[in-house]
Formats: sequence, structure tokens, C-alpha cells
Amino acid sequence: MNALAHAAGGSTPASLRPFLAQLPDSFWMPAQASSAAGDVDTVFYAIYWLSVFFFAVIVGLMAWFVVRYRRRGPDDVAGRTPSHNVALEITWTAIPVIVSAVLFVVGFKGFLNLATAPRTAYEISVTGQKWQWFFTYPNGHVSNELHVPVAQPVRLTMTSEDVIHSLWIPAFRVKKDVVPGRYNRTWFQAETAGTYPLLCTEYCGTGHSDMLTSVTVHEPGQFEVWLDQESNLLADLPPAEAGAALVKRNGCLQCHSLDGSAQIGPTFRDLFGSSVAIRDGGTIIADENYIRQSILEPAASVVAGFEPVMPTYAGKLKDQDITTIIAFLKTLSGLGGAEPEAQAGPGPDDSGNDGAAAVTEVP
Repeated sequence: MNALAHAAGGSTPASLRPFLAQLPDSFWMPAQASSAAGDVDTVFYAIYWLSVFFFAVIVGLMAWFVVRYRRRGPDDVAGRTPSHNVALEITWTAIPVIVSAVLFVVGFKGFLNLATAPRTAYEISVTGQKWQWFFTYPNGHVSNELHVPVAQPVRLTMTSEDVIHSLWIPAFRVKKDVVPGRYNRTWFQAETAGTYPLLCTEYCGTGHSDMLTSVTVHEPGQFEVWLDQESNLLADLPPAEAGAALVKRNGCLQCHSLDGSAQIGPTFRDLFGSSVAIRDGGTIIADENYIRQSILEPAASVVAGFEPVMPTYAGKLKDQDITTIIAFLKTLSGLGGAEPEAQAGPGPDDSGNDGAAAVTEVP
């Protein structure tokens, strides 16, 4: 960990410390960790040092003129000065044009490189939604952290479920808007194994600052091992443990607590088997059908006191995934898989859904 991260450790929230730990010992930029980072930095530093040079020249001349040509007394009269100099005007026009043309050519080459992914690139689908990222790999595995192999081109095909987000990986010098209703693409080739921050740079609501995750670049041969292990998570863990892992992986804990405190959404503590008050009136028993519908159709029935802001997880979670999440929620209610006691709830004549309405704020 560098000095900045170490100094900030005592007062910085725990969720941010892993990202501060990635800051390198460089004032301006993180370490170059992708094949395109060098080209981006070349343009940045060229513009930066040109700006520093001309700032120093202009401010220096201005200060010198103020001293050299100041009025020294009441009898001082301004002398006659030249009003036109062709050579000088051509010079101060030609130099900026040449500099701008060079910067344009170098920058445009870098832009074309970032915009054109190699045909052999490994493709990962990215979905942004308030306030988390989902990365879908070619075998169908979905993760909220990005994992890639080292020294291999990776193409990201991105879309949004709700508002405009913007994916940014500082160490790779990659930034691209993620827009609802269309697909944007970007690519990179990571050159150094390690873990790097990935975040959203487009303000997308109250949880924008929490929309961060990480990119893990695996050593040769290790990415395939990771993908195989993660894809078979449910087969290797007991249902409740697998459900806990899925709750964490899918970002549910950004909005729901495990200790009984209310956040953006209601707590998971003692949820299963409880009687839940609904915004539209009435109560619903939080059984298996209730939780399943809450995950797939979160706007069907909103918990009283909360807003309908949860996105659907239809297509992101399989039935087996939902079953393991239910098993995990049962452990938080102390039921251990027991059936909840029957309680009065809305019937078909009251709500039109046989009492199986859903709550908005389940993961």
C-alpha cells in the first residue's frame, strides 16, 4: 500500500480502502496496466507540459510588461507602438496550428486503436444498473466483479438497465458510457496481473458513489481455473452458503442489511416467515413464492416505507440460484428451513394474486 492509502486508512470507510491501496506512487496517473495506457499518457503529458510552458511564458511576459512599462510619474506619456507585424502574426498562428495538428494525429491514432478491438478478443457482456455492475462470460456465468486473462485482448459489450452509467478502469485508461437501449463497446489488453478498481463516472443517483467493483487480471492459465470454479459454485457449497455468496456477488447488500437496520431496502434479518406490510395496503407472508416473485418482479408489491427502485433480476438469476438465496434468508430468520406459520394475508378478491404478491426490496 502506498503512503496516501496508508495515511487515509484510519479515517476512510472500509469499502474504499481496497481502492486507495491501488493508487501508485505517481502524482498524476495510476500505473500503466494495459497495452493502450502508454498512448493515452503520451497525449496527456504532451498537452500538460505544453500548457505548463505557455502558461509560464504568458504569465512571465505579462509580469515583465507590468514592471517594464509601468507609469513612473505624472509626466509619463505613452509612446507610439507598432499596430501590425506580419511576421509576428504568422508565427503565433503557425506554431499553434502545427502543435494542434501533431496532437490531433497522435490522439486520433490512439482513439482508433481504442475503438477497434482485435477480432480474436475475448468477449464479456456488461450490464450496468443502479448501483452495480454485472459481467456475463461466454459460458453464461454472471459476476459483479470483472475477471480477465493477462496479455489477451478483451472486448466489453455494454448496456444499461436504467440510466446512463460510465465504466472507467483508470489503470487501463478505459472509459466508456453505458447507455440504456443500445450497446457500446470498448476493449483493452491487460499487461500486468493484479487487481484494479473499476467504477462508474456518470452520476446515476443516490448510490452512484457505491457503484464500484474491481478488475482481477489473472496469470496465464489461472483465468480458466477461476471461471470453472465460479461457474460450479452451487455444486461445491451447501445451499445456504451458496445463497450467501450469491447475495454478496449480486450486490444485494448495497441496499439491504443483515443486522436489522433499514437502508435503501428493508433488512434481510428475520424477513423469511414474517408478515410484511405493503404500500398499497394489507400484509403478505414472506414465504418462498413471495421471495421468488420479489426477485423477478420487484415492482409487483412494494414494502411500506420504501420506494420502488429495485431492478429485476430476471435473466440474471436462475431458479436454482433463487432457491439457494431463499435457503440463506431462512438462516437469517432462525427457521432453518421450517415452514412459516400461517398468517392472514390478502386473498384473491383483495389483491388478485392469491396472496403471493412480491416485495420490492429483496435482492
